[in-house]
Amino acid sequence: MTPTLVTAEVDAALEALLPTGGRLAEAMRYAALAPGKRLRPFLTLETGQLLGFKARDVMRAACAVELIHAYSLVHDDLPCMDDDDLRRGRPTVHRQFDEATAVLTGDALQSLAFEVLADPLTHADGAVRADLTLCLARAAGAGGMASGQMLDLRGEGPIEAMQALKTGALIGAAVEVALIIGQVADRRREALMAYAADLGLLFQIADDILDAEGTTETLGKAAGKDSGAGKANLVTRQGVEAARRRGEDLVKSAKARLDLFGEAASSLQNAADFVLHRRS
Repeated sequence: MTPTLVTAEVDAALEALLPTGGRLAEAMRYAALAPGKRLRPFLTLETGQLLGFKARDVMRAACAVELIHAYSLVHDDLPCMDDDDLRRGRPTVHRQFDEATAVLTGDALQSLAFEVLADPLTHADGAVRADLTLCLARAAGAGGMASGQMLDLRGEGPIEAMQALKTGALIGAAVEVALIIGQVADRRREALMAYAADLGLLFQIADDILDAEGTTETLGKAAGKDSGAGKANLVTRQGVEAARRRGEDLVKSAKARLDLFGEAASSLQNAADFVLHRRS
């Protein structure tokens, strides 16, 4: 299975969770249901399956992670951040609606993610729900994604450390929420979290390569912005070929992390190839 094969299932679950009626609800649905790979929910679902769970057991947690991702994209695109006009082949939320609506849309998507996790429908055990909420809050906040974005905006710190926060933290959370639901605390957890760390770095490196080599038409967003903005990443510092070699090393490392699971982890291993060779 590849990430794109879970899109319809995830979208149906997201659609049921998103509000209806009114401008804010319309903008939330526009942002969260925009065409995409749904990589993060895929990781939650596949990790859950590896641990013996049905999709329904981890789907709400998977959706919560995707809602945080959707909120981050809305805010990243704002004029005060990356100032982008296109996302996933469509006008960004602040272009389709307006800037104030985009800010509120991101806020509301973030709040909805934690509302979903706190609901008993996500898990009957309140302690598990608390751990899920803590996991996602840490990944999204000052110790994770928000700090990574700040470092990226300021061009500060080691590149891979910034990328581990900006992109890797939420990818790690996508795996970890399934581990929390499964109450897994043995070497399987260590292996899967190490895999997620490799995948998070890999995803950002692949993104940086696509920004340098892709086109606006294929990416569904503006291409070539990193070099134009003077952003520091592996591509702008060391070039595309060095970045691609690092990506290939990360693919090998990510796959090897899952060797203890055998063939059962093939979908997650194949996801590493998918991330490096994707075209958008």
